[in-house]
Amino acid sequence: MGHFGDMQNAIYNAGLSGILPDYPVDFASLQERAAKALSPSMLNYVQGGCGDEHTQDRNAEAFHHWGMVPRMLVDCTTRDLSVELFGTRYHSPVFMAPIGVNGEAAQDRKGDVAAARASAMTGVPFCASTLSNTPLEQVAEETGDTPAFFQLYTPKNEDLAASLIGRAEKAGYRALVITLDTWVTGWRPRDLNTANFPQLRGKVLENYFSDPVFRSLLDRPPEEDVPAAVATWAATFGKVLTWDDIAWFRELTDLPIVLKGIGHGDDARKAVDLGVDAIYCSNHGGRQANGGIAAIDMLPAVVEGAGDTPVLFDSGIRSGSDVIKAIALGATAVGVGRPYTYGLAIGGAEGATHVLHSILAEADLLMAVNGYPDLAAVRAAGAERT
Repeated sequence: MGHFGDMQNAIYNAGLSGILPDYPVDFASLQERAAKALSPSMLNYVQGGCGDEHTQDRNAEAFHHWGMVPRMLVDCTTRDLSVELFGTRYHSPVFMAPIGVNGEAAQDRKGDVAAARASAMTGVPFCASTLSNTPLEQVAEETGDTPAFFQLYTPKNEDLAASLIGRAEKAGYRALVITLDTWVTGWRPRDLNTANFPQLRGKVLENYFSDPVFRSLLDRPPEEDVPAAVATWAATFGKVLTWDDIAWFRELTDLPIVLKGIGHGDDARKAVDLGVDAIYCSNHGGRQANGGIAAIDMLPAVVEGAGDTPVLFDSGIRSGSDVIKAIALGATAVGVGRPYTYGLAIGGAEGATHVLHSILAEADLLMAVNGYPDLAAVRAAGAERT
């Protein structure tokens, strides 16, 4: 049985015939390539964060003050990176975090489809965003046999929320990921300086434009009057959620419910008490609020508060070693965001697939070298502050 790390052998062997990788295997080179492939406005939107971007930068930098302690004389010729989540066994803890402008990131503006195809090609589950250039049903079809999750930006209109959730459930998504921190958009200078907000230009709104409840709110179909449809979207986006709404969500769906944006241990405990199926520790990659601490530094307290409930994590993941550090600090599954979106920008589904394979290979090889045959050993070793 092969391992993710075997990817490096394939690269080195191809190099003997003068064949180089089509895409970079490291984040810095990937970001540099993507910067040339994306338009200036889209690059600003994808790369940009909130305020002076201190929190966004800290998300990535903070991984450097967590270190793994190697354990020697352990047989790691066979590694097992698999995890169980929502009753399904996955070959690794990695998932594709929801990115609202995936559709615009790919050269053909079908990035949501490309991301779903990358999920099918890698076996890495895709968390599809409410913001999409392709209806959620078509995205789900492209994931093949790999399960997918659906991320919800809860609209103010309850019938519309119920419709989106019902469509996701019918389409076969395996979990409902409810984003908590985006009922209003954070202060994003890169976008403000260029007066660019893609959704107000009619982009990534196909899940709304294709929804029967949303269409019933319009005087004319969105394809006949995009400005009016966008205005209706803006008026309905962003329900302010409270703890009292958890019961309402439970009534709407039988899907596992995941709360995304939890950063405090007490909030994790309360969510568990209310019967939430998983906690998602994230600060939205530093895009929504500035001045906070790095998400990885919040993770231990969230894991403690969650108890036996699974904890998903994202924000600042740039490499396979970052993935393993998050696992060491207690995460059940780890979301990759910007890296695979950069892959979409430079190579569509194939580019995103290469990025995911590279991250998995690095994670696998770190485990091999450090003496961790499985993720239980990673968690037992933990991570130390450096």
